Amino acid sequence: MLLRILFLSALLFSGLTQAMLVEKQRFEIAKFTTENGQLIAPVQVGWEAYGQLNEAKDNVILITHFFSGSSHAAGKYSEEDALPGYWDNIIGPGKAIDTDRFYVISVDTLVNANVFDPNVITTGPATINPATGKPWGLDFPVVTIGDFVEVQKALLDSLGIERLYAVIGASMGSFQAIEWATRYPERVERLVPVIGTAFIDAWAAVRLERWAYPIKADPAWKNGDYYATGQPTEGLITALSYIIQDAVYPTGFNLRYPAPFTDAAPHQDIRASFSAWQQLREHAAVRAAYQDANHILYLVRASQLFRAGMGDNWQAALKRVQARTLLLPATGDQLLLPQMSRTTQQALEAAGKEVHYHEIPGIWGHLDGVVGMPAVAEVLSEFLQQ
Repeated sequence: MLLRILFLSALLFSGLTQAMLVEKQRFEIAKFTTENGQLIAPVQVGWEAYGQLNEAKDNVILITHFFSGSSHAAGKYSEEDALPGYWDNIIGPGKAIDTDRFYVISVDTLVNANVFDPNVITTGPATINPATGKPWGLDFPVVTIGDFVEVQKALLDSLGIERLYAVIGASMGSFQAIEWATRYPERVERLVPVIGTAFIDAWAAVRLERWAYPIKADPAWKNGDYYATGQPTEGLITALSYIIQDAVYPTGFNLRYPAPFTDAAPHQDIRASFSAWQQLREHAAVRAAYQDANHILYLVRASQLFRAGMGDNWQAALKRVQARTLLLPATGDQLLLPQMSRTTQQALEAAGKEVHYHEIPGIWGHLDGVVGMPAVAEVLSEFLQQ
């Protein structure tokens, strides 16, 4: 809900009132083997496309989405939709990612958080395992950012698309974009990691574990086997509350939520909660209605395990990158710090790669990589035109 409120505010401020109409499509892989050698059969994911694929099939830009996002990067499913996709302010005719020129594709990830959203198609713990007729639960294999990339590659292969003009993704999407350029360097011409990094260190991995812990600590989680009895709601809402807060810089957060001094009850009762915490949980509860606790855990683990190339040395893996690169961290990001993008830049430059770096300004921190993109639209447009 917080993301939707901020996004709507950004759209109103920018004066954007119209959006493309788009359609969710379904892609299926009969048998998919994960990086750890386990079989998922079948895999289904949703995808969307904007613009027209040219005859040479060389005008394709792949958008890889963030942790709590989906393939709905731009446009609306119908005129009645309240909001368009999350990057509608930069994807469309005449915009930074110009759909008059480019064919833009985005794909729902495996274990997508929003598995109960009717506009999301994904395979994960909450979906049915055909072998048992029941939800996979924790029998679902641990999946990685590399697995997300392989599913996307299978879709592109099915469409006859062999090269990508660019891969652009925010946050967890930046992991996928970097993995594309590392794993399939000959297929990626331009790379744009937004609010991202080429590695997750111990500090970041433990911070992400903070999102997983409330779910695991909720008795209703039942070691992942809760589908017959209901979601571990308290743990899920608490986890989503942490996710929302971590994505917002204090300046923006304090504009949205009331200050502690406005609450009388906490001055008198140690058991009383602050209004800011209560409101944050209310916003998280709206998101929880569409999300699954196990899916959150799997996305946390995929993010924790990420390093470019998925091997022992991410810096060495970056030597394989052939793409021209534009790094777009957010100045106020306290989740994936700008310094992580700087370190990524240094590793690429040490390997002799062409790298451009530009920070996204704003008061929303990590979230500026979604709502703050108009501030760097010209930078992005120029990079794509070069």
